[in-house]
Amino acid sequence: MAVDLVHVDPTRTIVLWCPDWPVFAACRESGLDPDASVALTEGGQIYACSAAARRDGVVRGLKLREAQYRSPGLALLDYDASLDVRVFEPVVRRVEETVPGVQLIRPGTLAMRARGPARYYGGEDAAARALLDTVAALDVVGARVGIADGPFAAEQAARAASGSPVGIVEPGASAAFIAPLPVRLVVDARIGTLLNRLGVRTLGEFAALPEADVRRRFGAAGAFAHDRAAGREHTRVLARTPPPEFEVAQEFEPPLDRIDQLAFVFRVKADEFIDRMRTRRLVCTGIRVEIDDEAGGHSSRSWLHPRWFTPADVVDRVRWQLQGAGTADSALTSPIVRLRVVPERIDSTGNHEEGLWGGGPDERVHHGLTRVQSMLGHDAVVTAAIGGGRMLADRQVLVPWGDRAPERAGAGPGAGAPWPGSLPALAPASVFRERLPIGLFDGGGAVVEIDARGVISAKPERFALAGAAPAPVRAWAGPWPVVERWWDAEHARRVHRFQIVDDDGCAWLLVRDDAGWWAEARYD
Repeated sequence: MAVDLVHVDPTRTIVLWCPDWPVFAACRESGLDPDASVALTEGGQIYACSAAARRDGVVRGLKLREAQYRSPGLALLDYDASLDVRVFEPVVRRVEETVPGVQLIRPGTLAMRARGPARYYGGEDAAARALLDTVAALDVVGARVGIADGPFAAEQAARAASGSPVGIVEPGASAAFIAPLPVRLVVDARIGTLLNRLGVRTLGEFAALPEADVRRRFGAAGAFAHDRAAGREHTRVLARTPPPEFEVAQEFEPPLDRIDQLAFVFRVKADEFIDRMRTRRLVCTGIRVEIDDEAGGHSSRSWLHPRWFTPADVVDRVRWQLQGAGTADSALTSPIVRLRVVPERIDSTGNHEEGLWGGGPDERVHHGLTRVQSMLGHDAVVTAAIGGGRMLADRQVLVPWGDRAPERAGAGPGAGAPWPGSLPALAPASVFRERLPIGLFDGGGAVVEIDARGVISAKPERFALAGAAPAPVRAWAGPWPVVERWWDAEHARRVHRFQIVDDDGCAWLLVRDDAGWWAEARYD
């Protein structure tokens, strides 16, 4: 298409669209083939899937079991919104080198004004081809470009492009182009359902409604959608301000195969990494270390810090990630060719300033624990957190010093999930890591039993720890069943909880299983 380079409409917009970007980003991070049958899950449902999975009948919103039934070879990965942004950032930076003034619509989709690129490259089609060549150099396959009057129409042109990766709508023809598209593209589910009931199913039919009636019935949101359906886009491309680059990377030629050598060489880059943030009065509380080896392997891990990272802390995290369970002077299975450190959590130094008289004991504690951890390893110093589980011992989670407990502050893995059969508050003060064997007897000296229906054989009269003389039971309550994995006969587990108060007034939480009676905790 030939375009008058002198009179290019200022509303003309170029949109770069990368199909199935969440799947592509997850596959690149995990090393999977994006052309295979892959799906991302969120909340027990399919969030996004690859083209191969769609051919098998997998769609968004499908339950996991149904998706696996339709596609037996489906590979499932957890959806991570931050991963989409992180993997797309290098693409945005490379596109900005080709076409300045880029707006990030969402990870996988970019918009830019058409006037400048069309003049520079000699036409809109040539500008679109230059963009495609740019992303192809980053091994992003299947990208498409749409050009139209406004971002919405341009994105639809990119999505509708068939047979060619470039879709161009003639100036002034955007309204006619989007008219056959479904109305759900511009309205929410509630308004879309109402419009369908009224027989309005396409954007053209919606645009034909009187503007005043649409505004009166659906408000400002409906009026905005009506303008978009009629091709009257008031949205302009707002170019982003590129964020400062704090990440550092170093390539090793020849590759290094010893951890101590690599850590020593990387110290200069670690100083540079921290100094870049110090000049802007920022501190880093979370980093991601990415390592590529000579055999094509890739290792990526996020690290957190209880205060903020120093250059020595960065080097320690690199060393810990490399050595794993080994030692600092051990050899690697494959030499390292590239090391990259990216900040994930950044905060102002004003939020981390020490008090007028210093940090006091907390500062000394932090310094001591950090020194011990640096000498002995990341997992050598741990702190306690509360996790998820039904049994109290399962909820005791040890987190390496500096790491935050997953999911939310002060909560371990699965703490927010429902745990039927778990003990409600208030929890006992003393929980035994190893349960104590005890005896619970009736008035005749026989062991109290619990049948399959959860009924005790007799009233408990005496209680004894292993090796101690039996003592009277003042009060008791229970039993309460705890059932786990009832659907798996081989691994199913069924126990009963029981509470007693002994003769000294101490309350105990007991557990009865196939092996007998146990003391799980004590209410001090």
